[in-house]
Amino acid sequence: MRRWWQPPLRELGQRVWEALRPLDPYRSVKAALGALVSVSVIITTLLVFVAMHSATELRVITIFSIIASLLITQFVANSLTAPLGEMTDVTRSMAHGDYSRRVRSERRDEFGDLAEAFNRMAADLEAVDTHRKELVANVSHELRTPIAALRAVLENVVDGVCEPDPETMRTALKQTERLGRLVEHLLDLSRLDNGVVPLHARRFEVWPYLSGVLKEANMSRGASTLSGTGTHTRTDVHLHLDVSPPELTAHADAERLHQVVANLIDNAIKHSPRHGRVTVHARRGEGPGSLVVEVQDEGPGIPESERYRVFERFNRGGPGTSGPGTDGGTGLGLAIARWAVDLHGGRIGVAESSKGCRIRVTLPGTESARS
Repeated sequence: MRRWWQPPLRELGQRVWEALRPLDPYRSVKAALGALVSVSVIITTLLVFVAMHSATELRVITIFSIIASLLITQFVANSLTAPLGEMTDVTRSMAHGDYSRRVRSERRDEFGDLAEAFNRMAADLEAVDTHRKELVANVSHELRTPIAALRAVLENVVDGVCEPDPETMRTALKQTERLGRLVEHLLDLSRLDNGVVPLHARRFEVWPYLSGVLKEANMSRGASTLSGTGTHTRTDVHLHLDVSPPELTAHADAERLHQVVANLIDNAIKHSPRHGRVTVHARRGEGPGSLVVEVQDEGPGIPESERYRVFERFNRGGPGTSGPGTDGGTGLGLAIARWAVDLHGGRIGVAESSKGCRIRVTLPGTESARS
């Protein structure tokens, strides 16, 4: 039968043994073991000295020596095994999905370094687990919306509620294309996360390159208007390009940079007011082959308190920030842009602007591009 006093007594014993960890103050296990050997030699010498200069029997001296050796061994063993036992308990908790526990890292020796590394690993695993759960929840939510809309359209056609006319089919096609964009973006992010997207950096002229990106954006908007599908059908927003100097050249992966600029333009169009203006500025950076690209819109802008979340996955801004004629997107475009910029070793962020939102991309050029 378990007594009421057994748990408190056991807890008290654990606290006492935790306090009796004589190796904690040492900066090295080797130094601690050296101190242990020194203490053992001193104790043995004192006992021999007592035996030689007193009438104490040798048996008594031997018993005291054994007791002292056992106590010292217990102290040292507890000091060495306590952090390992603590790590074992935390590891078992992590195996059951609890990543919140940490081990104590007050020691200054190798075990302290191991505890700090263990805690960093636990924090990283906790962040990865949280990100995984959020990703699954967000993907499930994003897939549910177009699938439900597509199912409703098809059920209405099958039940005879509506005719399979071009307008109904355009609605179904729009939801199908939204699903396709989401899957494509997720595949891009998966490749970027796994590091399987190499950079093929080359030197190119910026003006004709960005002119082509803007022309494709205009063509995409025109096609969306004609078909009634696509990310948005905004044809009232005007695109403008400003490159200084006009003969500017840069060194980067043209395909990845196209992905960055196209996503930024698409995002700027979504948040522009009616008959708004989106301007793409390009200028030379600080290093050779470096480039600074800014995409400016005339939308409501981004509050400073929300800027740190702009490039997070599935972040689509607050309510009322999207312009007319948009479906809100997948919330992955800016996340893809950030990863593509990171591959170049560059920076992307929200720059100060008196009106609208200004996203600035800085690519380092030939020195830092990873090809």
